[in-house]
Amino acid sequence: MYCNKRRQETRVYFISLLKEIFRKTIHICTALVPFFLKLAYWPTLIVLGIMLAVYCTAEGLRYRGMEVPLISAVTKSAARKWDENRFVLGPVTLAAGVLLTAFLFDPLPAAIGIYALAFGDGLASLAGKFLGKTANPFVSRKTVIGSHACFVAVFLSTYAVSGSAHAALWTAIAGMCIEILPLRDFDNLLIPLSLAALNQLVPHI
Repeated sequence: MYCNKRRQETRVYFISLLKEIFRKTIHICTALVPFFLKLAYWPTLIVLGIMLAVYCTAEGLRYRGMEVPLISAVTKSAARKWDENRFVLGPVTLAAGVLLTAFLFDPLPAAIGIYALAFGDGLASLAGKFLGKTANPFVSRKTVIGSHACFVAVFLSTYAVSGSAHAALWTAIAGMCIEILPLRDFDNLLIPLSLAALNQLVPHI
């Protein structure tokens, strides 16, 4: 009895790890967007908009019981526990966060915001899932190591594109503070928009 329960718990945990890897792989792939924006700005924005519209339509149909080939399967594979029996909002906020950031800000601040979302938020979640043991004292769903991973990832990505350690430091601090907040899927909007705005409005931070 105990062994069966233990095996079941291990299986559930293993599936949750696979889902997190799959979900954050998609997250990290958004780091390609600044490259495509340099190659073809408007076509990239249009493609992002089309992807957002297609997903919303497919997910709306799935929520009503009509499965859409491939898209619904991918959504189910990446859905978290709290997404069960509801419209899965994560891909919407992810695509919208990247799209709005690319449209509203200059290329450099936009790239900083998008990279922070891709690497900072993405690696924070993976580090917390695989290595996190100590919970953040202020937000139980977050881990200390996840917050540190976010800081390091945002610092390195910002420094890589800006060449400013000062800007990278303040951007990493801001990114870590936002990542700690219990925003669920809405951090996909707040992280890139806030950090892009920070670097555009205060370019010499």
